[in-house]
Amino acid sequence: MSGTVIFFLVLYYVVVLAIGYWAMKKGAGDDLEGYLLGGRKVGPMATALTLQSTSMSGYMFLGAGGLGYMQGYWALWYAAGDVGGGVLNMSVIGRRMRKLSQIMGALTAIEYLEKRYPSPAIRLFAGTLTVFLLGFYALAQFIAGGKGMALVTGMPYPAALAIAVAVILVYTFMGGYLAVAYTDFFQSLVMLTGVLWIVIACLHELGGLTAANEALGALDPTLLSVWGRGLGFQGQWGIVAGALLIFSVGYMGWPHVVTRHMAMTRPGTARKAGMWATLWNLLFVPTPYLVGILAILILPELDDPEMAIFEVAGALLPAAVTGLVMAAIMAAIMSTADSLLLQTGSIAARDLYERFINPHATEKQMVWVSRSLVTLIAVVGYAVALVEPPTVFSIVIFATSVLGSAFLPAYLCAVWWKKANTPGALTSMVIGALVAFTWEYGGHVEATRIHPMLAGLVCSSITMFVVSLLTQKIAPVPPQVLEAMDETAEVGPIPPAMLAAADFSLAPTAGAIGRMLNAERRDD
Repeated sequence: MSGTVIFFLVLYYVVVLAIGYWAMKKGAGDDLEGYLLGGRKVGPMATALTLQSTSMSGYMFLGAGGLGYMQGYWALWYAAGDVGGGVLNMSVIGRRMRKLSQIMGALTAIEYLEKRYPSPAIRLFAGTLTVFLLGFYALAQFIAGGKGMALVTGMPYPAALAIAVAVILVYTFMGGYLAVAYTDFFQSLVMLTGVLWIVIACLHELGGLTAANEALGALDPTLLSVWGRGLGFQGQWGIVAGALLIFSVGYMGWPHVVTRHMAMTRPGTARKAGMWATLWNLLFVPTPYLVGILAILILPELDDPEMAIFEVAGALLPAAVTGLVMAAIMAAIMSTADSLLLQTGSIAARDLYERFINPHATEKQMVWVSRSLVTLIAVVGYAVALVEPPTVFSIVIFATSVLGSAFLPAYLCAVWWKKANTPGALTSMVIGALVAFTWEYGGHVEATRIHPMLAGLVCSSITMFVVSLLTQKIAPVPPQVLEAMDETAEVGPIPPAMLAAADFSLAPTAGAIGRMLNAERRDD
């Protein structure tokens, strides 16, 4: 790649780091709520775009393009579910979760589950599972960043991977949620601009969408079907249903995504955020899949389908524009990676270490635990990605399927069903995670033609309802939880008396984080 491409990519890094630094200083508070949730003052547009850019990840530029290249228009089943995901997320649980989390004083998505379903076992299982899966999900971002860096710079994959991981680490260490939200907002605009530019170049190269479809039909008519290349998925509605669910209702069960609800300025922000999310999704979501499909004609001999969007950009666009597209791809990777690592570190420090290992943890110990785990994930992720890198698509589908299957019923019922209790939530999480995992790796997908997400979600939902109803007498929902749920159904501000439950006892941790970051800046 030319020096111009590298210049634009470096310029992008500088701008993102500058925005992150500015937002970190602007949002740095003296309490943990300010560090983990941006003081609950993120507006509708920023909420929508940080939610969408975080949920999209490097998958959209590697996995989505690769799937389109391999399967043709069948890949758009995933896009069809994803387009409505943002508004579903905001409409179904956004406003209510915002109110309930503040009433209960929850500052992380896992702490929220324990306060809604009071039991240390809830927090221990949910926290451990989330740390594992988010760490695994981060691996996909490392691989995507390494592949992108290798193509842009021409350097060997190991060196490119090391640079990508290092950049993501530095970026994550910059600070708390508000920095992440503002930089995600910027990165989502870069992502949208880049992907629209490249699809326009593809259509211009092929003479329009109609001409492209005619050429695809002449090459292989099955590429135009909804059943995939060679009609390999014909009649497999169980797979289609899973593809629709995973990115529509699925990410109502992703802890690093639902945290966005908790950080909104007010509960009513959810409605406007849903509108912005839908508008952005309509323009962005189908486009990477479409570029992958068009790449079949532009680059018929491509060795690695997941590099379709990178290669098409290099083949069709001027150097300056290619630099912008590369920046968009790195934006997708970094906007998810920073959120994954920030959430993983926060959950490890607050929900596991302080909660179960050292209840009297000092400020420095909390910071040390969070950053140590993030660094460990980076080191292990680098080693795994270097030795045997799986496809980004397979990692993302695995991690998100298990997350959605395990947590979606728990988050959904937390605000909508008063009979959802602790035994129901805990068994639902365990069953959902186990079914999705064994379905994927036990050969059940091939045998049943049912997607792991669909199988896991059905089983976890049934478990939630059955166990909750059977255990109502021995494990009733606490009165204070029922009272809080009644308030979430109301439109309007939270009564001051109901905020008495808020517990910010770890506020000094935020102060320690802020002081540590300020000291590092002075040292620099």
